[in-house]
This record gives sequence, structure tokens and C-alpha cells, in this order.
Amino acid sequence: MKSPGIIYLHGFCSSPASWKSRLLEAEMARRGLAEHFACPQLSPVPDEAMAAVSALVEAADGPLTLVGSSLGGHYANHLAENYGLNAVLINPATVDLLNLGKFVGEHANFHSGEPFVFTENHAAQLKAQVSRPTPARYWVLLEEGDEVLDYRQAQSFYAACRQTVLPDGDHGFTKFPDFVPQIIEYAGL
Repeated sequence: MKSPGIIYLHGFCSSPASWKSRLLEAEMARRGLAEHFACPQLSPVPDEAMAAVSALVEAADGPLTLVGSSLGGHYANHLAENYGLNAVLINPATVDLLNLGKFVGEHANFHSGEPFVFTENHAAQLKAQVSRPTPARYWVLLEEGDEVLDYRQAQSFYAACRQTVLPDGDHGFTKFPDFVPQIIEYAGL
């Protein structure tokens, strides 16, 4: 990937085939920026996901912006703090405020159908990745209608950060198409 660039981090049970990833990738391609975009398939094992994305970040030859949705928002927060990057977080999971026990069990990837098991050990890995945000690094996009995560948790956790909080919506962040150009500009592209 050429830099500056955007790395998109998808959510739990998701993939690079998510509509937000595809929309952002398509708009970047339309602008002649396809080589500045990456969206890796994240392992359901948190430590493995972070190792893979860390390698991608370390291999980049210039500035990066992370864009993370849901669990990808948690990952983006962790990586932004470890590598001094900026990040756009979309309805992010605030892991230290969640009851991760309710996610323990069998799941399937939304796009491939591939099954996986989320364990107590995986929950502990996520908890160990919690990083307090440096406010200047983040732009947090929240929709109050998020039916999966309580937007107020992220609103509180990222209280000192730039936030855009919209009424209604859902966990998928229905207004995402309206923000794609702004995200690309935020990344300096």
C-alpha cells in the first residue's frame, strides 16, 4: 500500500466484504486512490488480528489513518495509541464497558458463513488491548439508534474527542455514505 493511506478494520463476524469497506474502497478507487486502501480479513482471535494489522502498519511507507467499525473501532483505538496514528471510529465497541461474556460461544462470519468460537480467553485478549484515547487522534461517528452497542458508552469513553452523534440510525451506521468524502479528506487524501 502506498502512503498516505487508509486501513479499514471491520467488526465482529464481518469481513472486507462489509458494505462500509466496499463503499470506501470504491470511492477511493474512483478518485484514483485504490493503492492507498487496505482492508485485511481480521482473525476472530484478537491477538492474531492485532499482530496482522500491526505488521501492515509497520510495513507502510508513510502516514496512515485507521477507520474502524464496531470491534474494528476498538482495534483502531489500540493501534492508534501504539503507533501514534489518527483514527475514525464508527459506532465503536468500548470493550472495557462491555459484558464480553455475552459474546462467548459459537458465531459465523456474516459474509462467508465460516464458523468460529469466541472464548473467554479471546475476551481477556480484548480487555488487555484497551487503550485510553489521546483526544486529538480521533473522530468518533455515532448513531443513537445503534441496536447492538449503547452509543452512550462510546460517547462517554471518547468524551474529549471529536464526535459526530446522529439521531436514529443503526449499528451499521446508516449515514456512512454521507461521510465517505470527509473520511478521505480527514486522512489527507
